[in-house]
Parts: sequence; structure tokens; C-alpha cells
Amino acid sequence: MRARLRWVRRLPWPRTLRSRLTAGLVVLLALCCATVGVAAVVELNGFLTGRLDQQLRDVGPRFPASLEHGVRLSDHDGDEHGDTRKQSTGTFGACVVHGTVTSAAVVRPLSDSTHLSAPLDTRDRRMLAAIPTDGRGHTVRLASLGGYRLMAATAPDGDVLITGLPLEPVEAAVHRLELVAVVVFGAALAVTGVAGALWVRWSLRPLNRVAATATRVSELPLASGEVALPPRAPEKEPRSEVGRVATAFNRMLGHVEDALTKRHASEERLRSFAADASHELRTPVASVRGHAELALLHPGPVPPEVTRALERIAAESARMGEMVDDLLLLARLDAGRPLERRPVDLTRLVLDAVTDARAAGPGHRWTLELAEEPVTVTGDEHRLHQVLANLLANARLHTPEGSKVTVSLEGGGAGAVLTVHDDGPGVPGDIQPGVFERFTRAEHRRRPENHGGGAGLGLSIVAAVAEAHGGSVGLESRAGSTTFTVRLPAARASSG
Repeated sequence: MRARLRWVRRLPWPRTLRSRLTAGLVVLLALCCATVGVAAVVELNGFLTGRLDQQLRDVGPRFPASLEHGVRLSDHDGDEHGDTRKQSTGTFGACVVHGTVTSAAVVRPLSDSTHLSAPLDTRDRRMLAAIPTDGRGHTVRLASLGGYRLMAATAPDGDVLITGLPLEPVEAAVHRLELVAVVVFGAALAVTGVAGALWVRWSLRPLNRVAATATRVSELPLASGEVALPPRAPEKEPRSEVGRVATAFNRMLGHVEDALTKRHASEERLRSFAADASHELRTPVASVRGHAELALLHPGPVPPEVTRALERIAAESARMGEMVDDLLLLARLDAGRPLERRPVDLTRLVLDAVTDARAAGPGHRWTLELAEEPVTVTGDEHRLHQVLANLLANARLHTPEGSKVTVSLEGGGAGAVLTVHDDGPGVPGDIQPGVFERFTRAEHRRRPENHGGGAGLGLSIVAAVAEAHGGSVGLESRAGSTTFTVRLPAARASSG
């Protein structure tokens, strides 16, 4: 049973709505044609068979009676046994006496002089002897003569007289009707299939337009920024099913467009607030830091507790100043402010950044893999150096001492590929999808002893700067292997 179900599932069932509607139309028409054809064949067969029965009643048992009395077809023309020469070709006659067939003959074709003895086998004789004398026609298939319609009657002397007419004309007419029905209905199904497919396709054109509009919407960058939705789907027949779908879809697009507009306005207000707040915070933060440093330079005696507090104020002010600078940079990148565009020797930037990282993290093993030729890209040198510094700081802060950090740089016609790989504990899987989002912190998961860390803006700056340069950044991480890959376009020949 399961094998049969698997075989049924493998059948090429139509998948699209258009093919299903066309297939359903053709199947329904095929069922109707089959029903009409079968009914016509059955009706014609019954009608012609009834005509044979009526002919048998009209003829009566004259022919088998002539066989019983030994009368030839040419004898006793018009005698009491009837005019046997008027029997149609193929007429069958038989006499049954006490359950035994004593004689049987069939009218010879194109002959009006003699009748031809019908050869019967044992099975034919048993069937003839079993025909009831009920005045009704019975269909029997004789071995040497084929199908016959037989009717039995009882003679005055008690013998059974059987008269029959061949079924060949009836079968030929029925077979011809079957052939005509198959040809006509087959042609009708083929024409209906083609016409139905065209009609269904024409009827579903509005639905195709809705699908095309939905496809265009799905290809839009809806995650951020201002989005212009495509024109709405046409609503020519709002009362039809397709029209109701188009109306509902357009209404949904309207809601989506309103939501996107409100979200974009909210993002713009948030960016403006972040930029303004960052800009306004730079001066007071710098002032607090300057006063703390100035207090530390006081020549008079200062209690150790006050000195410690002033040092913490200066350190936290410096940290807050870096955070404000990062927020201001992200706000500027979000606003689409252009960066510097000039050739940058990325190889030299990598060497400088690794040198700085080696000095900041002497407990790590730093390895360089550089291309033979210098790799040059077009961009902002300061921001690209910040990308390298953030990636290396991320590897240093989130891996234990003794970890190996490998920095690779490759160049080519398609651009530059920079990778930073470490053999640390890896980035947790639940954090990886949002690792480049702002304020994402996972230092306590990768390096428990690191209780400080940044504000979670380093990798978001890496992603924002890479995108501002027309590039991208990716992450592949598992236990013992973490790789950040930055791809940047090649330097333009026209850059100056």
C-alpha cells in the first residue's frame, strides 16, 4: 500500500493554479464525454438489439419449422410453412427435440435455393438446448457463426424451434459509434485543453500582475532607509476573486508604505538626535577630562583617595569621549555623508595596525600573510585604519593570552580581501546574527576575565565603514576558529 502511495505521489501533478484549472476543466470534460459516449453506445446497442428482437417476432419460427419437416428453401413456395426464401441472409434456425438439437442451419449468403447446415460443437448444442421459450431474445455466441440473437418458441408437437439473426450489423454499428465518439471527443478534449489554457491564462492576468508586484516588493531593501514601493496592482474587477486579492494586496502595500514612512522618519529623528547629542557631548566630556587632568597636576598634597577618583574620572572621560566619537561617526555614516576618496595603500595600513596591536597585546601571537604586491584601494585612509584597529582590538580583547591571530591580505582585479582569524573560543551562535549591530557585547561569553570592554560599537563601525566604501564584512565562527572577512572594491584608475 505504501509503495502504491509513493507511486501516486511521483505522478506529475500540476503545481500552478493555471495548470490545475486547465487540468480540472479537461478532466471534467473528459468525464462528461465518457458519460455521453457510454450512454450513447449502450442506448444504440439496446435499440438495435430491440429491433432484432422485433424482427425475430415478425419472422416467427417458420425457418426452423421448415428444417423440422425437411423442407428446402426452394420447396413449397408459399405453403403452410411460410415463404422461407424471404429469410434474410445469415438467419439461423434450429430444432430441439427432448433437449437435443436435431437440426441446425443458416441461410447461405446470396442463395435462395438451399440452406447451409450449421456446424455446432457440444458447447453450442448445450447453449441452444438451454434457451428458454419465453418469447424474448437471448444473445448467444456460437463457436463457428459468432454472435447471434436467438428466440425460442414451442411447436404444436412440443418441439422447440429456435430462430436467430446475426449480431454482426449491431456490433459493427456500435463499434463505429465508439470509434466516432473516441475521435470526436478526443479532438474536442484537445481543442478544449488549448482553448481552456488560453482562457485561464487570460483570466489570471490580473493575478500575475499582483504576483509581479509582490516580487518587485520582495526585492526592495526594506530593512532600512527610505523605500519607494512600486505602483499598485490593477483592480479592474473588484467583485471577482482576483479583484478582491488585488484590492487586499494594494491595501496591505498601503499599510506597509505608511509603516515604512513612519519608520524612516523615526530613524531620521534618531540619527539627528544621536548626531546632535554626540556633537553636544564632545565639549563637556572634553572639559571634564581636562579638569580632571588639571587637578592631577596640582603641586600641593592630594589625598590618595582623591587622586584615585581623579584618575578614574579622567579614564572614564576618555572612554566616554571615544564612545561619543564613535556615535558621531555612525550618525554621519547613516546620514550618507561622503568619505574621502583617494588611493590607500592597504598593505601599509595592515603593517601599522598589526604593529600597534602587537604592542598593545604582547601576550598574543600575531601573524601576517600579505600579498607579494602592494594592495591599493580607493577610500578614506583614516576610516580604513579604524576598521583594522577595531578588528584587531576585538581579537585581542575577546581571546585569552597565547591565542594566535592571523591577519591576511589579498588583492586582485575584483578588489581587496582582508581577513582576521583567531583560534579563540569563538562567537556564540545566538549572537552571531546580530554581531554587527550596535551595542552588541559578548566579551563575557568569549573571555570571562574581561570585565571591561567597549560599548559594543566597534564591529558596527567596521560594517558601516565597509558598506560606505562599497564593500562588505562577514563572520564565520565556531569553537577554536573565528574569521572576520572584509571585502573592498579595487582602486579606480581615475582616482586622484
